[in-house]
Amino acid sequence: MTSHSVMDRLAGRTLWIPRMTYVGARMMAAVFRSAGLEARVTPPSDEQTLEFGGLYSSGEECYPEKVTLGDFLRIVNSDGFDPDRTAFFMPTAEGPCRFGQYAPYLRQVLAELGYGDIPVICPTSKNSYDGLGKYGSRVIRALWSGLVASDILRKLLLKTRPYETISGAADEAFEQSMQLVERVMEAPEVKFPVRFRQLVGALRESRDLFRAVPAEYSKDRPLIGVVGEIFCRLNTFSNYDAVRRIEAHGGEAWMSDVCEWVWYTNWSQKSLLKRDGRTLSLGMLAAVLKNAVQKRDEQKLLEPFGADFFGYEEPHDIYKEVLEPGWPYLPADGALGEMVLSIGKTIYLHRKGADGIIDISPFSCMNGIVCEALYHAVGRDHDEIPIRNFYFDATSSNMERDLDIFMELASSYRKRKQTKRRYPACFDE
Repeated sequence: MTSHSVMDRLAGRTLWIPRMTYVGARMMAAVFRSAGLEARVTPPSDEQTLEFGGLYSSGEECYPEKVTLGDFLRIVNSDGFDPDRTAFFMPTAEGPCRFGQYAPYLRQVLAELGYGDIPVICPTSKNSYDGLGKYGSRVIRALWSGLVASDILRKLLLKTRPYETISGAADEAFEQSMQLVERVMEAPEVKFPVRFRQLVGALRESRDLFRAVPAEYSKDRPLIGVVGEIFCRLNTFSNYDAVRRIEAHGGEAWMSDVCEWVWYTNWSQKSLLKRDGRTLSLGMLAAVLKNAVQKRDEQKLLEPFGADFFGYEEPHDIYKEVLEPGWPYLPADGALGEMVLSIGKTIYLHRKGADGIIDISPFSCMNGIVCEALYHAVGRDHDEIPIRNFYFDATSSNMERDLDIFMELASSYRKRKQTKRRYPACFDE
């Protein structure tokens, strides 16, 4: 069944979006609603998530598979469930990661339960997530701007919350900001240029909400870069709210965002076209133009945050600033997926003055295991910055045991490091 025919079947159904990142899922659902689809974010994960996920998996799957499968099956087993009014959104990816099997396995489980007709929408990284059928032209650019906005809001939260003087004030600003952006993204029958201007306005309001959070900024908190498997590092249920644990131990977290994965898939798409001898082709022209439009939109959305994100700038060129520095350790033309991003982003964060790097991955994740084998060499070549892998599953994590020690190492490194961090003006007020 083609992606076009599957997307045609969404009329009258609720499309459920997994909360890989809560803010990103909310913006994605809002964009689909703007196109006339009923879309919602899956409810917060709980023990029933793990119960259903464990019941329909063998134990060999990675933890994010158990969580996403369990969340979808909670919907299937909920009161009033109607398979004729239900659809699931599960992107997929090329490469060695088991993520590529999530959507096929979800279809298999649904078929075994007698729900094989429920559509599973699964855009792929192979074409940089262009496979959205007839809705593609209406929503793909809006989805991108919503994703950029969600990364901006998360970045505002993480740079503000460690310094707030009223507990919960930053989280409240975050919720209000999500509502501002969500209202813009879900409004129907709004042409993209108008929506984009409204989005910039909503982000400016969000910026001001965070600037108004009572805070005392101090330069004595270690800055901890957070890399690793994309779902586990961004899904607070899967990582036991790891960022709050870092903050509770006196640190500030710089989380690798979702957009870096899109930039990587864009680069990968062009790399595959070159490999196939299609450097001069309509496919390459489309890929280059799409990348240029996405970069322009991202820059416009980031313009109001020049002062706020001073010292927190994300890579402008994923190849030159992330993939190329990591090439001596893990060549991106041979290795695929998050491992090359984690290695390269570790080096990038070191150059931005981070005091330590935490890699968050599910137990048995190949990306995490490969990176762990290389981090010793990366740390050795970069001022002996402390780097630590933390693994998570449904029952435990080594973070509970080892975070105290890691934060001590990061605090010690902060005092002796050669690469100094740049701070926004609020740290000097």
